[in-house]
Amino acid sequence: MGNIEKILKINPERTVEKIKKFIQNKVEEVGSRGVVLGLSGGLDSSTTAFLCSEALKDKNILAISMPEKGITDPQNVEDSERIARNLGIKFQKIGISPIFEKIKGEIAPGKGEKHADGNLKARIRMVILYYHSNLLDYLVVGSSNKSELKCGYFTKYGDGASDLLPLGSLYKTQVRKIAKEIGVPQKIIDKKPSAELWKGQRDSQELGLAYDKIDKIYAGFEAGLSEKEIAESTDISQSTVREFKLRKENSKHKLQRPPKPTL
Repeated sequence: MGNIEKILKINPERTVEKIKKFIQNKVEEVGSRGVVLGLSGGLDSSTTAFLCSEALKDKNILAISMPEKGITDPQNVEDSERIARNLGIKFQKIGISPIFEKIKGEIAPGKGEKHADGNLKARIRMVILYYHSNLLDYLVVGSSNKSELKCGYFTKYGDGASDLLPLGSLYKTQVRKIAKEIGVPQKIIDKKPSAELWKGQRDSQELGLAYDKIDKIYAGFEAGLSEKEIAESTDISQSTVREFKLRKENSKHKLQRPPKPTL
């Protein structure tokens, strides 16, 4: 476990300072007037909002809550609004249900499939963020973390689309540590991770493993360990380790530009 623990160990204070500088530099590089982000009330988006608030002292930040009727927990919307208010950043709520129903009615009336519908919802949220990005001359800040990026747990051209990813180099367990460092409320940190793309969705159910174990697997590969060595160093079976290795390989396309022929 030594090598794995070494990879996962961070200095929260130093990490926060590096991310704040990263946000500042990226906004300055492109001459953007500010940033816009989706704020769901979960750990990742809340931590991202806190980081942006600390990095951009002029508070040119727009947080948008994009709930779906009957799916999004109303408490999450309340938490989002409270976070934005406490941080002193602009907040807007845009329900996606009528947009989703209109698009579905036009392109696939009477049809439905859980994952196709879920990806459409994620892409609707992306469109909303980029519309406001163009409107305000803001950068879109994503909230995907390294764990999600490694196993492809995001929607291509949906929540995977952004101009910068402040949490992209942090595993989920590391995000929790910096969330505590910057004052994200404990009730937010303790929430069960969910993209809320359908009723009762939980990340751990879809992935089949909790993030603390997923992080150990990918940290093990990062440390140069074999599947067998990772399994022996953790309480995770070798078949599960192999499954998450394949997840990473099979989802590489999500992180790359479309392939083109060499002519």
